[in-house]
Amino acid sequence: VIPPPVIHIESYSEDSITFSLKMATTIKVSGYVVNICWTFDTHRQEKRTLSIEGEKSIQKVTNLTADTPYEISAWAKTELGDSPLSFVHVVTSGTRPASPSLKAKAINQTAVECSWSGPRNVVYGIFYATSFLELYRSPHNTTTTSHNITVLVQRDEQYLFLV
Repeated sequence: VIPPPVIHIESYSEDSITFSLKMATTIKVSGYVVNICWTFDTHRQEKRTLSIEGEKSIQKVTNLTADTPYEISAWAKTELGDSPLSFVHVVTSGTRPASPSLKAKAINQTAVECSWSGPRNVVYGIFYATSFLELYRSPHNTTTTSHNITVLVQRDEQYLFLV
């Protein structure tokens, strides 16, 4: 039986998590697949996937948000097949930034100007869809470091926007 990998949180800060991966077995490990998941504003689950080569590994994940719960899951790729999943949870330190105040204004039938308030020098995600279900499951999205963006949409549709 292939055991799940051991995920150990080495450290965390406002914007990063450092963790180690290892296997408590003599089975040859060729690498790991790691998912880092978090929920954005209770509407949208985000995920980053890392493919890591080697038997032991220390990884640092950056560009995270302060005071946010993250779930790290991993499985090992071995000579006998994939291991079961292993999970850990961690909440980054600090104070979560205030939610931006979004304003969306139609420029014409296919363009919407979105603008918002918020801190500088951060990355903003803009999500939009024609229904709450689509906004949750598979929204259109883009990112920017500015405080406004023009989004191209389909004519004759109503859209929901989230930043």
